[in-house]
Amino acid sequence: MRPRPASESCEVILAAWKGAFNLRCGLNHIHPSEVGRPRALATWAATALLATLPATRVEAHDFTITETNVCFAADGAFSIDVKCDLDALALGVESKQDSASLVRRLRALSPEELEATTENLKLLLRKRLRVRFDGEGADFEVSFPALGVGMSHASEIPTVFGVTARLSGTVPDGAREFTFWASRSFNAVHLTLRREGSEEVERQVLGVGAESRPYSLRDGALAVSAASVAWQYVALGYEHILPRGLDHILFVVGLFLLGRRWKPLLWQVTAFTVAHTLTLALAMNGAISLPSRVVEPLIALSIAYVAIENVFTTKLTPWRPGVVFAFGLLHGLGFAGVLTELGLPKGQFATALLSFNVGVEMGQLSVILAAFAVVGWFRGKDWYRSAIVVPASVAIALAGLYWCVERTLV
Repeated sequence: MRPRPASESCEVILAAWKGAFNLRCGLNHIHPSEVGRPRALATWAATALLATLPATRVEAHDFTITETNVCFAADGAFSIDVKCDLDALALGVESKQDSASLVRRLRALSPEELEATTENLKLLLRKRLRVRFDGEGADFEVSFPALGVGMSHASEIPTVFGVTARLSGTVPDGAREFTFWASRSFNAVHLTLRREGSEEVERQVLGVGAESRPYSLRDGALAVSAASVAWQYVALGYEHILPRGLDHILFVVGLFLLGRRWKPLLWQVTAFTVAHTLTLALAMNGAISLPSRVVEPLIALSIAYVAIENVFTTKLTPWRPGVVFAFGLLHGLGFAGVLTELGLPKGQFATALLSFNVGVEMGQLSVILAAFAVVGWFRGKDWYRSAIVVPASVAIALAGLYWCVERTLV
C-alpha cells in the first residue's frame, strides 16, 4: 500500500470520475448540466470518498515503518538511529516525492543555505522526537552519518542527508526507565532496544503517535500486560485500514456499492472477514507463504474485479461471496506481510494477532459507515446507480488496474 499525496491524487480521481460520469450521461443521452442538484451533490460526495488515488509513479524512499534502534553503552552513553526520509523532512515536503528531484533541490543550495537547512532539520527532529528517562525529557544531539560522505547522485534512490538520523546523549545518573516517542508525522515505529555487549534485545511496535513502554535500565524489560499489547495491536490494525490502507478501503467501498440492501453486503463482508482471518493466522504461524511481489498485484486485481463487476451487474451474483472469499485469502496474506514487518511479541503472540485482526475489522466497519454516511442517503433514488455506483466503480477499477501494473513492474 503506497498511497500518494492527496494533492496529486485528487487530480486523478476527478479526471477519472468526470470521464466515467460523462460516459454514463452520454449513454443515457443526458447532458451533465441536466443533472439535478441532489444528484450533483451526491456525485461530489462520493468523489470525496475516493480522493486519494495514485498519481504518477516516482522513485521515492518508501518507509512504511519507522525503524528505530536504541543502544545503551557501558559508559552511560546512548545512541538512537531513526530511519526516515530526511531529504523530504529537510525541505518540508511529502515523503513520497521523487527522491532525485529532492536531491537536485538540496544540491542547488549554497554551502550557507545547506548549513542552515541542516540546523533546521536537527531542530525539527528535536521537536518531533522525545527521549525520556523516568518520565523526564532528556537532551540529545542530532547527527546525520551519511551527510557529506559523497553518496552517489546516480544511485537508484539518491539522497543527500541519507536515511538515518542519529540521536546521542548521556543517560542521567540513577535513571531506571527509558521511553521513546515519535510524533504523528512519522509512520508506526519498530523499536529495538539493547545494551552494548549483550545479545538480549527487546522489540516494541508503536502505533502512530504512541509512546513506548518503559524499558528498564537495571533489571531488563518490564513485564507487559496483555491488555497493553492488545490495545497496541488493535490500534495498529485500525491504522492499517484507516488512513493508510487505501487499497483495502477501495475494496470495501467496492463491496458497499453493489447493492442497496444490507443483507448482500453483510454476506460479502462476512466471507471476506473469515477468509483474511484464516490466511493471516496461517501465514503468521508459518503454514503458508507467498512473496509480496505476487500477493500485492493480485490484491490490486481483486479491487479492479469487484469494481468492474459492479458496472455490469445490478444484483449480487451467486458466485460473488465465493469470489470475495478468495480475494479475502489474498488480502490476509497482505496483512501478514505488514505484521511480519512489524513483528509480534513472542510471549503474547496470540493476543497480538487477534488484536490486530480486531483493529482491521473495526477499520473496515468504519469505511462502510463512512460510505453510508456520505452516499447512503441516496441509495433509494432512481439515479443512484448511474450517478454514484457506475462512476465510482469505474474510478476504483482504474485505480486497481494502475496498482496492478505498478506493483508488477516494481
